[in-house]
Amino acid sequence: MATIILFAPLIGALICGFGWRLIGEKAGQVIATSLVFLAAALSWWIFVTFDGETQRIVLMRWIESGTMGSEWAIRLDRLTAIMLVVVTSVSALVHLYSFGYMAHDDNWHEGEHYKARFFAYLSFFTFAMLMLVTADNLIQMFFGWEGVGVASYLLIGFYYRKPTANAAAIKAFVVNRVGDFGFALGIFALFFLTDSIRFDDIFAAAPALAETNLTFLWAEWNAANLIAVLLFIGAMGKSAQLFLHTWLPDAMEGPTPVSALIHAATMVTAGVFLVCRMSPLMEYAPEAMGFVTFLGATTAFVAATIGLVQNDIKRVIAYSTMSQLGYMFVAAGVGVYSVAMFHLFTHAFFKAMLFLGAGSVIHATHHEQDMRNYGGLRKKIPYTFAAMLIGTLAITGVGIPLTHYGFAGFLSKDAVIESAYVGSNYAFWMLVIAAAMTSFYSWRLMFMTFFGESRAHHSAHGHDDHHGAVHDTHGHDDHHEPHESPLVMLIPLGVLALGAMFSGMIWYKVFFGEETAVRQWFGMETAAHGEAYGEDHATETATETATEAAPATTTETATTETATTETAPVETATTETEAAPAEAHSDTAEGHSAATGTVPQGALVILPFTESEQAMVDDRLDPAKVEKSEHAPTTIINAAHLVPNWVKVSPFIAMVLGFALAWLFYIKNPSLPGRLATQQRPLYLFLLNKWYFDEIYDVLFVRPAKAVGAFLWKKGDGDVIDGSLNGVALGIIPFFTRLAGRAQSGYVFHYALAMVMGIVILVTWMTLFGGAN
Repeated sequence: MATIILFAPLIGALICGFGWRLIGEKAGQVIATSLVFLAAALSWWIFVTFDGETQRIVLMRWIESGTMGSEWAIRLDRLTAIMLVVVTSVSALVHLYSFGYMAHDDNWHEGEHYKARFFAYLSFFTFAMLMLVTADNLIQMFFGWEGVGVASYLLIGFYYRKPTANAAAIKAFVVNRVGDFGFALGIFALFFLTDSIRFDDIFAAAPALAETNLTFLWAEWNAANLIAVLLFIGAMGKSAQLFLHTWLPDAMEGPTPVSALIHAATMVTAGVFLVCRMSPLMEYAPEAMGFVTFLGATTAFVAATIGLVQNDIKRVIAYSTMSQLGYMFVAAGVGVYSVAMFHLFTHAFFKAMLFLGAGSVIHATHHEQDMRNYGGLRKKIPYTFAAMLIGTLAITGVGIPLTHYGFAGFLSKDAVIESAYVGSNYAFWMLVIAAAMTSFYSWRLMFMTFFGESRAHHSAHGHDDHHGAVHDTHGHDDHHEPHESPLVMLIPLGVLALGAMFSGMIWYKVFFGEETAVRQWFGMETAAHGEAYGEDHATETATETATEAAPATTTETATTETATTETAPVETATTETEAAPAEAHSDTAEGHSAATGTVPQGALVILPFTESEQAMVDDRLDPAKVEKSEHAPTTIINAAHLVPNWVKVSPFIAMVLGFALAWLFYIKNPSLPGRLATQQRPLYLFLLNKWYFDEIYDVLFVRPAKAVGAFLWKKGDGDVIDGSLNGVALGIIPFFTRLAGRAQSGYVFHYALAMVMGIVILVTWMTLFGGAN
């Protein structure tokens, strides 16, 4: 079943991309969409029926080189099951939505075929993401990681006649290469120290890596912290965290369905998934996770500030994605990976709905994306308005405080903020402030788009906008009345609305309820008081494993090859605490040395607090709740439930304040924003121009790179290479040609003299150095 889920989108992409000329463009679209829906249905079946026990489904033997051995295998655990549902469900609905949205596109001339290519790219994007989330080793994950990068390049630059679309696609590709370089270095370091790229071997060696030092960039580093930071740099690129985030808003150049797929289910969630997948290693890298927490919180704040003043409807939602990803990384950074996955899960529903709803608005207004040219649309497109309203209620966190009743974002975002309060004071306040700003810009979007008087027939460009709105298609026609989208576009909105309303309440307990329930659902060891793997084992094997992990002293253990692909296609990962990774993997390549240690049980690992952490945590909790609690706050999950009530209520208060301010600015007194922007002109331009990151990067990186390229082109290529070739062709060769021409005098005695001189030279040479010697 998992194999069908993985390959169905790839088959659809191949049939639609290459076979549409034989079967027709419409048939190719239907086949691609049907196969993704099949994958989605099977994913939900696995998600609902999965028992939490990790399985490995080996598809084929893949790379074997020296001591490195890897199979192409599907790792099926709770983490994979969650991601399968997220990726295939959103992708299937985006495919269906695209039938309506891409039906008539002004970017293409009459008779041009573009739909089959678009659907093929969507299906390939889905396959690449599924490759990433089902990976059983880092090389396989890296293959999917680069696959989503290629697919995003193709889709962002889908309108290849537009220079801005080409520039955005290149920007996304290049910025992600920076992050991917860090990811690659992390993989190299793990193989260097553990002699393996398999997850189980790496996870087993994690306690030892925490005791190992590594020389990198002329300095000594703790191996676990260094590797965790390098892996997170990869996540920063894919998930658009601060400093590697500049590609994300420009990705809006692609068609709106692409934005929904990238922002809700595929590319940007890959970084969060990577950090959660590597949780057995991350738990032994506290300094690195502190960095993850800090950067995630800062990203959430910065992105929210930029979203306050953007006028392009898609860019507002894009910056909200960047901000929400910061929330997810904060949750992972403080060690509550289940909550990071919870917010990823709920976010997929309401963010996909917001983007598809925005696409419906753009479709209704004939491809206008500037919110200043909207207004009064709620009566003209009521179904789209209802969907956008539900998405806004979800992302802003509307619910009943101190209960588990509310929209999806209410439960997952509050879980992140409560956990952040336990782990980081800085992160907590950044997220609360970001929650208020999220509420403001989300309701600002709703009020500017659906309320007030229509501004469609006159430009409302009252403020300087140095970065104009991005349009899906060339131009729009203001003389047509806005119209509701077709049913094929509204059905996905309705399905996603159900997820935005109910997914938080339904799955709250297994993501962030009682610790025993969370551990059981994720297949983790159900130890009392939050005991986790490696706590006792780490000290026993630290010294031994630290020396064994180094390649110089690794003992090559000859293991018998077993044809796993032929004899046992499905194997259950070891869960016995005494089993070594060498026993867990009977299919290791010949000569491969498995890491020494214990393979953790389940999809995630959550370790108890250290003594110093426990002392800090105890000061933050509500003493009355601690006394009444049946569970000691020795882990982040238990502690997060025992925070004071004012912490639990703070996101709701922030949401209300943001809503009230947006209502004041855009309903009560619409002249306020313009006056405030005029009074605070530098601040307004600072936020409007996105903290000037693009301009700074242009000065620091783009212009110097262009200067170096121009120098190499003009001096290196022009003067040296072309100069050398042209100099030889036009200077040296003609010189010898002229000399040779002088020798051709036409007189017989000149030729006879040359022959005699040649014979004399030959005889002299043979006499002195030849056989006569």
